Amino acid sequence: MLYQEKTVPLKNGIMGVFRGPRPEDAAETIAFLQKACGETDFLARYPEEMAYTEERERAYLGEIVQSRDAMMIVCTVDGKIAGNCQIVFMNSAKTRHRAAVMIGLLKEYWGLGIGSAMLWELEQAARSRGIHQLELEVIEGNERAMSLYRKMGFSVMAEHPDAFILKDGSHRKAIFMRKIL
Repeated sequence: MLYQEKTVPLKNGIMGVFRGPRPEDAAETIAFLQKACGETDFLARYPEEMAYTEERERAYLGEIVQSRDAMMIVCTVDGKIAGNCQIVFMNSAKTRHRAAVMIGLLKEYWGLGIGSAMLWELEQAARSRGIHQLELEVIEGNERAMSLYRKMGFSVMAEHPDAFILKDGSHRKAIFMRKIL
């Protein structure tokens, strides 16, 4: 699903650009994902697990743009990928009222309002599709994300104990949150 480009003012006075992904973003997207996953334990993978090739990523980005059941938004600041988010629409008869959202942002761009703006855009896409429930998963301890999600109207609906084991051996819950639209 193609997202129409828009400029978004950030809290630091700089403008961010929200746009759909492009196949030529493949190399930068891989670098973004590796960096983001290395900056926090609160994303689902470690950088060394990001064994994507440019060819595979280029194909994936092209598929997202063509998909009826998913949309990705890339946020660039000064022409550089700062973050991205995605919505995946469930499509079976019993679940088509639901959609899952995901978000990732480089640490240097935390606190600028990008996360709130991206979630708002995903919510608008969900509403235009007739979605009644947005869902997401967050790793226990990610208080910054939990605060954002609560601010945006999400609430905890379930927990999965020991869903993640970090490199230091500690166990973390997966916390499932939802927002009723």
